[in-house]
Amino acid sequence: MSRTASKTASVYTRVDPEIKSKAEFILQQLGIPMSNAVEMFLRQVVYKNGLPFEVTIPASKPVAVGSLSKEQFDAEMQKGLQQVLNGLVEPAETVEQEMQARMNR
Repeated sequence: MSRTASKTASVYTRVDPEIKSKAEFILQQLGIPMSNAVEMFLRQVVYKNGLPFEVTIPASKPVAVGSLSKEQFDAEMQKGLQQVLNGLVEPAETVEQEMQARMNR
């Protein structure tokens, strides 16, 4: 009589409920069950012999408007205005269309 190895193993983890919900929503749109996504991640860890993405501390953090002085706020607004004047912006509709196209690939 031959012994068969278990074809599955359980992984239990705790995650932030909001992150789980957002991830489930995205995975559902992709047609990927959460368990398959976790297995895909773990396979990539094995394949890459480490995390399948770079883990770094962002060079800059988002700025909380309420923490800025009037001078800092004015400087940030001036930077934004300069970007608009230099044509470094896209209409929201264009960005939304691009995001939808990328999600539907």
